[in-house]
Amino acid sequence: MATRRSTHPPKGSAPASLAPAEGPPVESDVLLDFYRQMVLIRRFEERAARSYTQAEIGGYCHLNLGEEATVTGLMSAMEPSDYLFTNYREHGYAIGRGIAPGRIMAELYGRSDGVSKGWGGSMHLFDLDARLLGGYGIVGGQVPLATGAALAIDYRSGSEAVVCVMGDGTTNIGAFHESLNIAALWDLPIVYVVVNNGLGMGTTVAKASGEPELYKRAASYRMASARVDGSDPVAVREAALTALSSARSGKPFLLETVSERLKGHSVVDPAKYRTKEEAEALKAGDPVAAFAARLAERDLLSDEAIADIDAAAMCTVADAVAFAEASPHPSVDTLFDYTYATGVPNDSRRLPGQPLFEPAPFPTIGASA
Repeated sequence: MATRRSTHPPKGSAPASLAPAEGPPVESDVLLDFYRQMVLIRRFEERAARSYTQAEIGGYCHLNLGEEATVTGLMSAMEPSDYLFTNYREHGYAIGRGIAPGRIMAELYGRSDGVSKGWGGSMHLFDLDARLLGGYGIVGGQVPLATGAALAIDYRSGSEAVVCVMGDGTTNIGAFHESLNIAALWDLPIVYVVVNNGLGMGTTVAKASGEPELYKRAASYRMASARVDGSDPVAVREAALTALSSARSGKPFLLETVSERLKGHSVVDPAKYRTKEEAEALKAGDPVAAFAARLAERDLLSDEAIADIDAAAMCTVADAVAFAEASPHPSVDTLFDYTYATGVPNDSRRLPGQPLFEPAPFPTIGASA
C-alpha cells in the first residue's frame, strides 16, 4: 500500500491552545441578524417540542434550546461551500445553513416534502445543496465520515473546509481520537467542534472525562485548539473564523464551545438530575435574553423591536407547521427507494408480514399427476 504524501509544510509544535484573534467590530445589522436567527431557532424548537407532545413528531427529538448562540455563531462563520456534519441535535444548524424551516418541520413530521423526504426524521436531516451532510443518531457516528470528507477535499486540493459538530460525550469514544490523529497526521481541512453542554445525557463531564477541559485533548495530536463562551454568538463566530482559517491552511482545529442546554437531553427527558438551583441559574443565563439585553444596552434593540422580531419568528414557525401538515406522507411503494445508491442483485423489497418466498400452490385433491 502506497504511503500518502502531504503537500503541506512539515508540522511544527502547534500549541495546545490557540485563542481566537481579535476581529473587527461586528456591524449593527449583523448583530441584529444574529438575534433574529437565535429567536427563530428558539421558537422553532419550542414548537417542535409541542408537536412532539401532540404526537405529530415521532421517534426521538433533541432540541437546541440554550445553544442558539453557539449555532448562530458557528453557521455565520462558514462559507456556503463548506461542509457540515453534526449529531442528532441539529434543527438549528439546518436553519443556520439556510434550509427553509418548512422543509425542516416537514421532515420532523415524517412528510415527503421534508429535507430527507420524510424518511430521516428529527435526527437525520440531510441537504446536499446546503452541504449539510447529515445529522447522525449514533454518538460520534459523524466524526469518521467528516474526517473522510476532509480527506477527499485535500485529495482534490479544494478550498472548502469541513465543520464537524458533536456533543461532549463524543470525546470519550475511540473514533474521536482516531479521527483527530488522522487529521493531524495528514493535515486535513477540518474543524472539530465540541458543544459542551456539561452533560453526557445525565452524567456530568467532570464525572465522565479525565480531562474535563475538552479542548486540551487536542494537545495529544499537536493540534491547535480553543475554548469559547458558547452563550456569545460574536465570540463563537470569531473563534470559528480562526479555526476555519487554520483548517484551510492545512491545520485541523479543535474548538470547544461551552453552551449549556436549557432542557433535558431529549424532549422526553425531565432533567431531574439537575437541582432546582441549577435550573434557575440556567434560566437566568438564557443566551437569547442575554443577547437581547446586550443589544439594548447599545441602543440597537428596543422593546418594540424585540416584540416585532419575536412575532416574525412565530409567524415563520406557524407557516412551517402549516407546510408540514399539508405535506403528504411518503408512499409505501417508496419504502426501499434509498436502501442502495445503485441497483443491487436480489435486493429484497419484502414488506413487513410478507413471506420471504411465495409458497408454491398446493395440488388440487384428485387431480391427475
